[in-house]
Amino acid sequence: MPTGLRTAAGYTWRLGLLGIGAYLVVDVLARVELLVTALFVALVITSVLRPLVDLLARVMPRPLGVLLALLCTVAVVGGVLTLVGTNVASDWSRLSDELRGGLGRIDRWATGAPFHLRPGTVTDLRSKIGAFVSAHRAALVSTALSSAGRAVELITGLALAVFCSVFFLHSGDRMWSWAEQQLPARSRTVWDHAGRAAWRTFAGYTRGVLIVAATNAVLVGIALAILRVPLVLPLMVLEFVAALVPLVGSPIALAIASVVALAARGPVIALLVLALIVIIGQIEGHLLHPLVLGWSVRIHPVVIALSVAGGAVLAGILGAVVAVPVVSVAWAVLGELRGLRDRRPHALPLGHTPAPGDQPRSRIDRRRRPEKAEGGKDGRGTRGTGGTRGTRGTEDGKDGKDGRGRG
Repeated sequence: MPTGLRTAAGYTWRLGLLGIGAYLVVDVLARVELLVTALFVALVITSVLRPLVDLLARVMPRPLGVLLALLCTVAVVGGVLTLVGTNVASDWSRLSDELRGGLGRIDRWATGAPFHLRPGTVTDLRSKIGAFVSAHRAALVSTALSSAGRAVELITGLALAVFCSVFFLHSGDRMWSWAEQQLPARSRTVWDHAGRAAWRTFAGYTRGVLIVAATNAVLVGIALAILRVPLVLPLMVLEFVAALVPLVGSPIALAIASVVALAARGPVIALLVLALIVIIGQIEGHLLHPLVLGWSVRIHPVVIALSVAGGAVLAGILGAVVAVPVVSVAWAVLGELRGLRDRRPHALPLGHTPAPGDQPRSRIDRRRRPEKAEGGKDGRGTRGTGGTRGTRGTEDGKDGKDGRGRG
């Protein structure tokens, strides 16, 4: 059997077993999707609020600091959502008129060059959409009811995430120490390094991506306000949420904003909003990501794009959101373990605790059995290599039968 074929076969069955194991892990996680999502959200909340809780714990008891941080977060999120809802409700009648007029402008614009569509195409499309909704009202109602059940699951998962994050913020270090104590003594150091590297990377990525998303939302809001595009606040919130998915989220949100601008302000403003996709993408890729995420996430943009695509294929939108932090954490853990192995003396395997007899033979020989100094033809000894000076042999070779002096 050729050596190359045996090697290829060995790699094949080992990689096959790893693939089967990964498939089983993904299948189990899919069955407990609610628990996994709640735990992920709890870790996100913990990573964002941990610095604030640590700061508050300096001037008040830690449980009170956790409660105050959570109340501030709920107040901020609830205030933003209330402001968005109030803005949409107050301008709804005006926006409806603008959108109807915008559809007419789009229809007239599409009949000219370069499209030359039939007059009334857009308005006919709107009427067809209305007829479809009327004909499939029962199916839409059942879909809405199933979505309501999904909303109940979402609320349950959010409540579980907040519950877990309270304990993570209050006593996360003690929980991690307890988990380490359940491991064998020889592997605790390795797990401690890997866990801390994973948490540093995850927390850095989460805080960084939130900063990038908030910056994108502010820039988009300023640009849309200057262009007098309606629904500025809802589009800012949409941009913030979409920017949590790297590379692809922000362009999708801006494409929706361009459709709103086309209906309300015309094709010129819509083209300017489309130009924002390029500008925001350049700012995000060449300025924000290197400055904010460069120190915590060191993976190539191609890997990020492939991770987002793979996560979306495996688990939909949720997979696209969690793909990049999972890949970043895995890469950071591998780098930490590789560095830990390189720093260990004489490349002992990870998790191996050196015993008293594990010292290298060379050290024992140099300490216990120094090399003797060889004598020359004239009976003189040379210097020993063990770190001490060899004594001179007697001229007549009386100290040794072969004329060698002691080192």
